[in-house]
Amino acid sequence: MTSFRFLFSNGALLQGSEVPPVATFLETHPGAYTTTRSLNNASSILFWDRHMKRLTQSVKILSNSSPLLLSESNRTINELVKPSWIDSVPWEPAIRTLVDDSMRKVMSTALNEKIEGEELSITVIVSVNLENLGENYSLVDVERVKEALGVHVYVGSYVPREFGVPENGANLAVVGRGRDVAAAKYSDWVRRRKSLEKLRPPSVSELLLSNDGDQILEGSVTNFFVVCRKTAPISDGVLTGVIRQLVIEACSSKGISFREVAPTWSSNEIWEEAFVTIICFPFTSPNSSPIDTGCSWDDLKYNPERDNGESRLRSIPDWLLRVKGAINNSCRLE
Repeated sequence: MTSFRFLFSNGALLQGSEVPPVATFLETHPGAYTTTRSLNNASSILFWDRHMKRLTQSVKILSNSSPLLLSESNRTINELVKPSWIDSVPWEPAIRTLVDDSMRKVMSTALNEKIEGEELSITVIVSVNLENLGENYSLVDVERVKEALGVHVYVGSYVPREFGVPENGANLAVVGRGRDVAAAKYSDWVRRRKSLEKLRPPSVSELLLSNDGDQILEGSVTNFFVVCRKTAPISDGVLTGVIRQLVIEACSSKGISFREVAPTWSSNEIWEEAFVTIICFPFTSPNSSPIDTGCSWDDLKYNPERDNGESRLRSIPDWLLRVKGAINNSCRLE
C-alpha cells in the first residue's frame, strides 16, 4: 500500500512532506469538520450528502454558540449579542460550492497517485470569519458567505478494517467528561482530547466520555451503543454521527426497537452486547467491558482477573448483521 497525503487549502494544493499529519492540521486550524472515506476502489464517497449536511449544521451551531471554534478572527465577536438573522444565512449552498470545487481539484491528483484497490480517507474543515458577513442582512447572499469561509480538504490513504474479526474489536475505557457544544463537530476537540489520551491504558483503543462517571455519552471519536432492554445512545450531549443516524434508521427499517437513553456503567452486568461506530469502520464491538476508571492510574491499568482478554463478541448477532446489511445497502444507494 502506498502512503500519501494531499491538502487543498484555500486554493493551494500541497502534498507529501508539505502536508502535516491530519491530527496536527486539525489541532492548528479552528473550524467545523467532518471525515469520511471512499469505497469501491475510490469510485464513490461514503454518505457524502449526509456529511455535507452535518458539516453545515455544525457551522450553524458554532456560529450561534461558539464562534471562536470557527476562527480565531471571531475573538472580537460578542457571543451574547449576535445578528438576529444569522440563522437565515445561506450556509449550505456556499459550503457545498466551495467544498465540491476543492474536492474536484484535490481528488484528481489523489486518484492518479493511488494504486488499484486502495481507498482514501477524506477530511473537510470549514472555518468562518463572521465579520466578513457584514451587518446588512440584505447583502448576505451566497457569494458574501463564500467570502467569509475558509475550506480545507485533506486526503490520505486508508485501509478498511474487516468486520467481525476479534482482533479488530475495540478495547474501551471510561475517561473524561463530555464535549462542550456536543452537537457540533469541531477541530478544537482534537486538541482538547489530548489530555484524555494521557490517561489511556496501553491496551485501550477508544475512550468513552461521561459527565458523572456512570452515564456513558459517546466515545472520544465514536458513538457508543449498548444492547440492553432496547437502549441506544442518548440524543443530548453527543454528536449525531452519520453512522449513528444510519443505525437508528436501519433499526427502524428492520423492525428492531430502540430508544435513546444513556447507558449506565452501574448496570453493565445486564448488557447483552455493545459496539462503537465511526465512519471509517462503521461497527466495532468491544473485546471486553469498558473499564470503570475513576480518576487513578491504578484503576485504569489492566487487571488479568477482571480483563481476561476474551472477546464478548462470541458470534455476530443476527440483529447486528441485519443492521449492517441495511447500512451496506445505503452505501450502494448513495
